[in-house]
Amino acid sequence: MYIKEFEVRWNDLDANRHLANSSYLNYLSHTRLSYFMENGFDQNNMEVHNIGPVVFNEHLFYFKEIFPGEPIRVSLELKGLSEGGMYFEFEQNFYNSKGKNMARCTMIGGWIDLKTRKLRDIPETLFTALNGLDKTEDFKILAKEDTRKFKQTPQDLIK
Repeated sequence: MYIKEFEVRWNDLDANRHLANSSYLNYLSHTRLSYFMENGFDQNNMEVHNIGPVVFNEHLFYFKEIFPGEPIRVSLELKGLSEGGMYFEFEQNFYNSKGKNMARCTMIGGWIDLKTRKLRDIPETLFTALNGLDKTEDFKILAKEDTRKFKQTPQDLIK
């Protein structure tokens, strides 16, 4: 399991003096990007392959408040991956210094070609690196339908 440690900063808090919702999202994305950068998905390599990650959805579940004054750890595990790596799903957990699970997030995303702005598979070396991330017990091979499981579609104001 990939783990990143953080110190909760004053500006990470909300009016209730606990970790703000937006700070959870920042810690989650920082952890994902740290894993990516350590495993071949640095800016130079992504530029060479002309790819970038996109988030389709994130679902956060809060169990206990997180306050400043002690370090937190954010984990990253692979919950799903499509055969070519176009789609991925992560499970991430927040833990306090005693290892107590404070919050959980599931996130589904994909990779786009930065010129065509269309979803695409990733190069084999990057697929191997991503597939090497520790997997959750319920890991599955993803299909396009898995990325649309919440059946949400745009509903414009103008008809």
